[in-house]
Amino acid sequence: MAPTPPRLIDRGDLLAALDRAVASKVTIISAPAGSGKTSLLRAWAGRPGRMDGLALVQVQRDARDAQQFWLAVFDAIRRATGSNSGAQEPTTATPDFNGHAMVDRVLSELADAPGGVTVAVDDLHELHSPEALAQLTRLLTGLPSNVHAILTTRHDVRLRLHQLRLSGELAEIRAADLRFSERETRELLDASGITLSAAGVTLLHQRTEGWAAGLRLAVISLVDHPDPERFVTEFSGSHRTVAEYLLAEMLDREPPDVQDLLLRSSLLDRVNGELADLLTGRLGSEQILLDLEDANAFVESLDPGRVWFRYHHLLSDLLRLELRRTLPAEIPAMHRRAAAWFTQHGEVAEAIRYTQAAGDWREAAQLLTDHAFSLTLDGQAQTMQALLQAFPPGEDHTELALVRATVDLLRGRLDQAAAHLTVAEAHAQSAPPGRRGRLQVAVAALNLSLAGRRGNFDSVVDQARFLASPLTGTSDEAIALGSDLRAVALMNLGTVEAWSQGLPDAERHLQEGAELAREIGRPYLEVGCLAQLAFAYIFHSAATPKADAFATTQRRCREAIALAERYGWGTEPVIAPALMTLAGTMVMLGELDEGEQWLQRTEQALQTDTGPDIRLLLHQTAGMLYAGRGRRHEALEEFGVAEDLAARLEGSQALASQVTGWRLATQARLGRLGEARADLAALDDERAGSGEVRNALAAICLAEGDPVAALDALHDVLDGTAPVLGYATLIEAHLLTGLAHRELGDQSAANQAAEQALALAEPDRLVLPFAMTGSAELLDSLPRHETGHAALLADILDLLHGSSPAAEEQSSMPPTEALSPTELRVLRFLPTNLTRPEIAGELSVSPNTVSTHLRSIYAKLQVRDRSSAVQRARELRLLADRRTR
Repeated sequence: MAPTPPRLIDRGDLLAALDRAVASKVTIISAPAGSGKTSLLRAWAGRPGRMDGLALVQVQRDARDAQQFWLAVFDAIRRATGSNSGAQEPTTATPDFNGHAMVDRVLSELADAPGGVTVAVDDLHELHSPEALAQLTRLLTGLPSNVHAILTTRHDVRLRLHQLRLSGELAEIRAADLRFSERETRELLDASGITLSAAGVTLLHQRTEGWAAGLRLAVISLVDHPDPERFVTEFSGSHRTVAEYLLAEMLDREPPDVQDLLLRSSLLDRVNGELADLLTGRLGSEQILLDLEDANAFVESLDPGRVWFRYHHLLSDLLRLELRRTLPAEIPAMHRRAAAWFTQHGEVAEAIRYTQAAGDWREAAQLLTDHAFSLTLDGQAQTMQALLQAFPPGEDHTELALVRATVDLLRGRLDQAAAHLTVAEAHAQSAPPGRRGRLQVAVAALNLSLAGRRGNFDSVVDQARFLASPLTGTSDEAIALGSDLRAVALMNLGTVEAWSQGLPDAERHLQEGAELAREIGRPYLEVGCLAQLAFAYIFHSAATPKADAFATTQRRCREAIALAERYGWGTEPVIAPALMTLAGTMVMLGELDEGEQWLQRTEQALQTDTGPDIRLLLHQTAGMLYAGRGRRHEALEEFGVAEDLAARLEGSQALASQVTGWRLATQARLGRLGEARADLAALDDERAGSGEVRNALAAICLAEGDPVAALDALHDVLDGTAPVLGYATLIEAHLLTGLAHRELGDQSAANQAAEQALALAEPDRLVLPFAMTGSAELLDSLPRHETGHAALLADILDLLHGSSPAAEEQSSMPPTEALSPTELRVLRFLPTNLTRPEIAGELSVSPNTVSTHLRSIYAKLQVRDRSSAVQRARELRLLADRRTR
């Protein structure tokens, strides 16, 4: 077995130096390989009596994905602080990684730590991600007062820590500090049982210049050496020559099975016992690896369970050199065996890397293509790009066009993605039958995603219909589709269907996608489907009103947001559709302050998303918010930006008509009649004939003092001739009709139009159309005793006249159980003089049903009679307070 290893010695001076350094905010230990950086860190952290928690992060070799690094940092901190035992879900990868938000999460976790915490990042030089390094700089400069950071690296890394250096909060330990002194060299030899003369110790120290790895290698070779003095005399040469010599000395002293294991497994970046058994063809490798680590023979474990191991980088490099020299013909076969093992165990990226190393480029291309969606979902987009770049230039790997399209889509390079998808589509047509269907589904799914980013929905209707067949069918081909690909395709299909308005199955496909994602453990896809599902529901409910549409939409949005927040994705692009839909819903209901809060959350989530689709809705909703508050200049600006974005979405004619209509009407209400008329004249016939633009024309006519022309413009909207995006447009049309009749002096017709608008708005309690059309005077003139919508009218007038609930009154109320949407409808009739049978007639239900709802309302409001229920509901702002009227 291995010779007696060199014993660790107490380097008290160096530990004291590190103790002094950690009084600063950040400590950097920078020195060449083998200088003892990690040993120092572990010795310092392992001393008894340490009170603070240690979060140790080992950067993997050639790490390129910022997300993988930050997930490791966050998990290490949670282990150190003990917060990983709570109810919060484990951190999970996502393709839409927001590094800025992750740093905020890490800082928040550290700030909440009950005691001191030391965050140690070992081998930082292996982190080849500029984004991660920039984010690390932000973390280090913003550490809470109870936190210290230690970084070890082979060379200086580009971290902008000059402010910490100037303020004295940065300490540095360099190679000169880590070098063994002659006294420490003697102590190391004595501790290892090696007898060497004083002259020999001096010579060994001079030859190694105190380099820790060189001393350790020398001590390993000196143990049981027949002539230690001669060995030290011959110990010379360049750094590499000395290392190769010592390696040969060490290998020659190991049993043949250990030598063979070290050589064959050296081609791996990390190894476990099962993999080593596979490469050597023998059992028992795990015990050998454990013994080598215990012997400090340049083997160290990577996890607390000591399952995975890695070799010291210098040792690994030299072993590989020896492997190429002694077993060159066997190396490709060993790479293939390693690739097969990693494929079987779901480690796709490493499987592809070893397939490439074997020179099997066609197989590597197929493997990368088949797992592109999984790698994306695992947050390994940068790794996927590195694997792409590893393919030899000039070779025709058309299979990889699908992967290149995926990478381009993630980076927002839509034209390049489209070009690669054209190649991928042609390749799919000629692929073998066993793979053709899978490739065609993948191409169609990416085409739908591209269409969603561009808004060009009409161009992919045929692909959407094709995609629906294998996704929802029961054929062998449908069953053979990978679960990840199937779930992604369902999400993209449902998203395009929701936006296109012409395909009715959006809700069904998104629901199926969410259920499949839940089954296969892909919470990112589940969140994506649920977020789009909320948008799809309200989008189609607007065109065909459904009972409790806005209440159902709110519930779906909040469920999707809650799930996203469980995984730390509360401000990621994937949840933006739900955030945006909830913001728009609250604004339409007149809850402007809450709507603004969700709008701000949407802006945060879209920081890393460049698509115009959700941004169109973002600016449109902002315009609605400003219009609801009477800030028409800001509303006009937001509507203008939204209209520009709509022009980039080739398939959003209905949305474009709505935002154009609102912009033109806002221009008119600001007195910019010339601009409004000119912009109206520039529209094509299709858009000019939409209900939304006809409403805008009516607003222009009213501003010009021509109510007759306004009524003429509204005729096609009210009789159903002009197409409308949703019933909010009809509410606006009735209000504009009422305003026109009021100008003509026909108060009865004006009241009738206002009552029709209230009737349309009542089911969902829509308030915003009344504010946007400036209908305060119209509603003020409406006789209270004649309307069947007194409670809704009071709420609308509260908004129009600037009234709001008293915060003190709300905060003093004890909590109550929420009323259901049906109970709320019954509640709104209680202030009237209608009897229970009359209320039942208004709601088209039986009197017994009304009685059941009343009992539930009384119980939830904690009252005993109708009068008390009305009073309590007004206190809770469930009914408008008549005192505000």
